[in-house]
Amino acid sequence: MVKISKLIIVFLVVFGFNLVAQETDKGKFVKKENKFYKNHLKTMNEYFDKIEKTPKKKSFVLDLKGKKFPAILADYKTQWHNPVESQGSSGMCWSFSTVSFLESEMYRIHKKKIKLSQLYVVYCEYIEKAMGYVQTRGKSLFAEGSEGNAVTKDIKKYGIIPYKIYSGLPSGQPNHDHRRLYREMKTFLKSIKKSNNWNPEYVKATIKSILNHHIGTPPTSFKWKGKTYTPLSFYKNYVKLDMDNYVEIMSYMQQPYYKQVEYEVPDNWWHDKSYYNIPLDEYMTIIKRLVKEGYTLSIGGDVSEPGYNAIAEVGIVPDFDIPSKYINENSRQFRFSNKTTTDDHGIHIVGYQIVEGKYWFVIKDSGSGARNGKNVGYRFIHEDYVKLKWMGFTIHKDAVKDILKKVK
Repeated sequence: MVKISKLIIVFLVVFGFNLVAQETDKGKFVKKENKFYKNHLKTMNEYFDKIEKTPKKKSFVLDLKGKKFPAILADYKTQWHNPVESQGSSGMCWSFSTVSFLESEMYRIHKKKIKLSQLYVVYCEYIEKAMGYVQTRGKSLFAEGSEGNAVTKDIKKYGIIPYKIYSGLPSGQPNHDHRRLYREMKTFLKSIKKSNNWNPEYVKATIKSILNHHIGTPPTSFKWKGKTYTPLSFYKNYVKLDMDNYVEIMSYMQQPYYKQVEYEVPDNWWHDKSYYNIPLDEYMTIIKRLVKEGYTLSIGGDVSEPGYNAIAEVGIVPDFDIPSKYINENSRQFRFSNKTTTDDHGIHIVGYQIVEGKYWFVIKDSGSGARNGKNVGYRFIHEDYVKLKWMGFTIHKDAVKDILKKVK
């Protein structure tokens, strides 16, 4: 028995020690990859793209070879404005252009330089659109676009916030992209219409929840320069621009001149009838006078033309479209009526120069197309383009007193 015990002890010491000393298997985290399947998918996608997708149509544009334009920003007489910012993948041009205009107005009137939150206005406008959708039982347009006077309307009702307090960009997100945001809100509202569940509080709460998730929750109060404000008190006590002092001037033939009329485009989803409609020659005379007097203008119109070139950064009307001498209220209205002129973009006129007797305007443009040239975010627009294709602008009523007196 003693010998057997000794053998067992020896066995345990020798072999047990080896068992303890032996390394055990370990695991690690790796990115699982199937190279063959990845290449297979790539190859098959390329194959199906070739047989299923039609080739992209080429756009017919003005040939700029050999042409020169006044496209040097320093040559223009400009008014103070904040640096250009991109609206990313979104339909927020109406807010970016008009908020930029109001920032310039704060400097013109109060000498205050501040960047305001375009996204707070967008947040509020989506709530307004959702409520309009409920009130009309789904007949009101719910889309990304809106008009310049939606900005003044919303600031008057909801106030405004500095950009530094609320940017509308989630932490780490480099650019604005509202495709998922808009799709989720639209899907929700379609479900409301289908179920006939027109509960305004429920709809508002859900739309806010979607907005909060995608672009952040705006603060109900905040500190700015040592004082505490709400969005409304900031508008009234710091911004100090009376939104009732801003008016919309436009020119088209389908409504009477020298009347306040409705701008009949989809983005005027609330059917606002406060636009001052005036003859085209007077419209152009006023724009030229305003820029010479040091005003800036938020203006909207059509940018999808063969003479609107992203790389050259210019907007002109080619003579193969229509010669300059034939641009008048009839040619302008013709294009609006047949929908070759659409209200597809809002920009901010910040300066001008006169070349060979013709006005060129420099615009601040938040759209992606304006970020491809040397002067990122700026374009240089000939007066003929404005005359033919841009429909209306926002301005302080004191600058157009003569026009307002004519309107019945």
